[in-house]
Amino acid sequence: MTSKEIRDLSPAEIATKIRETRETLLQARMRKQTGQVEKTHELRSLRKDIARLETILSQKNKPAPVAA
Repeated sequence: MTSKEIRDLSPAEIATKIRETRETLLQARMRKQTGQVEKTHELRSLRKDIARLETILSQKNKPAPVAA
């Protein structure tokens, strides 16, 4: 998911995406421990997606700066 796509979402939708992505990451970690994951690079991309989502969510929740 790109930053542009994430910025088009509402804060509630972003929070939902974070929850879904964290769940997917948890499942992937479990599969990795049992040796069922073939694409280990997906773990890294999921972590980066979560960071991207959280960053944009915090930017949206931050109040706009007041012009002096």
